[in-house]
Amino acid sequence: QVQLVESGGGLVQPGGSLRLSCAASGIIFRLYAMGWYRQAPGKQRDMVAGISRSGVTNYADSVKGRFTISRDNPKNTLYLQMNSLKPEDTAIYYCKPLSTDSWGQGTQVTVSS
Repeated sequence: QVQLVESGGGLVQPGGSLRLSCAASGIIFRLYAMGWYRQAPGKQRDMVAGISRSGVTNYADSVKGRFTISRDNPKNTLYLQMNSLKPEDTAIYYCKPLSTDSWGQGTQVTVSS
């Protein structure tokens, strides 16, 4: 059974930075492409960044140049470094293996002055 635990969210001022972490268990982490998703109030859940098994990354246009996704396979952990945060980045952030429907509880990111 896949378990995903996101952490690192919080309240940050515009222009600030946060680093999210996602600890995965119940899967052979290195065998899965992974993604970060976010859902703002009243909106659908969208993918913001993805990383392949080999480390190839892709980003939504809205975060390109500001967010960096990475993975540490020995630690079974996925990261999202978020810089130059904007109020429109406010959302609950989730991680997920791309080929599964398993979701964690998410971590809240609020960007506000």
